[in-house]
Amino acid sequence: MSVRSGWLSPDGQSREDSRVVPLGAFTPLSPVATRSGILPGSTDGVLRLSGFALTGTPGTMTATVGPGRAVVQGTDAQGAYPVALTENLPLAFADGDAQYGRVDLVVLRVYDDTYDGSGRTEAVVEIVPGRPAATPAAPALPALSLPLYEVAVPAGASAGTKAIAWDTATTGRRSATVALGGILPVTTDTANGAYPGQYRDAGAVLQRWSGTAWADYQPPQVTETMTTGATASGNWSLSAYRARRTAGICSFSLVLLRTTSALTATAAGTTNPGNVADELLGYLPAGWRPTTDSYAVATDGYADGAVKLGTDGSVTLLTWSTSGVIQAGNSLRLSACFVL
Repeated sequence: MSVRSGWLSPDGQSREDSRVVPLGAFTPLSPVATRSGILPGSTDGVLRLSGFALTGTPGTMTATVGPGRAVVQGTDAQGAYPVALTENLPLAFADGDAQYGRVDLVVLRVYDDTYDGSGRTEAVVEIVPGRPAATPAAPALPALSLPLYEVAVPAGASAGTKAIAWDTATTGRRSATVALGGILPVTTDTANGAYPGQYRDAGAVLQRWSGTAWADYQPPQVTETMTTGATASGNWSLSAYRARRTAGICSFSLVLLRTTSALTATAAGTTNPGNVADELLGYLPAGWRPTTDSYAVATDGYADGAVKLGTDGSVTLLTWSTSGVIQAGNSLRLSACFVL
């Protein structure tokens, strides 16, 4: 038998059953109940959830459910049933209704005669047929079962040219479960958390259950400061440098003193008024530099101009106020914020 279960058969379970069915996959729903679901993971690590995947055969009414492991929770008194499908399992869907389409539900289901009086004691993957209708809907989920897929069966469907259009017919209903404390991959479900501090992976973001709602997790940000490492060049000396970085963002302020002759920008009416021939002022320290060229505004309290911040840490004065003069002894101040 390819579908195995643990602690279900009245005649005991084999050693193989004990080895393959999951134990310890207990995402809690209550102090004694476990979240039903499929254990996540795939052979190549690409998929979040590959267990019990359904693959249709083009041109037919048949599909295959792939191997996987799962937990199906009964009532609190029943406990959780660990289940494993160890090989591909074929499924055959009934032909479509002559007039209306329908939606069938593929489920992983546990029968336990002790509790349901079914006369069966086994775990199965089965199709729950939907009702043909002008606006078809999936049937109700049977007791002690885990939904896997909804499959749309069009009116008149049968093997051949009118077979199920497998590329568009399936809607995933699988949900995951993990060990206590594990991060839960979210697929199709919108269930509440079980305890404050529980985490789930919502695809693009990690979320934490607050006790009343799922909230995007914001990890504590480490903030670093720096006051050394900047250097001045040529006609400038360093007076002050202060920087702060957190979450990949850096802000800084820089004060440079003009130490030699005055710097004068070209006058109005000349070619390129305000030009200062791109004068290098200094460098920002490694690790505190922008990842792309950035720009800032500088001032000495009398006029102002534009500064380029290079990815190599260079700080270069590009322009200054038309006919503006930076006298020797004046301090040039600039600040900026950029992505590291």
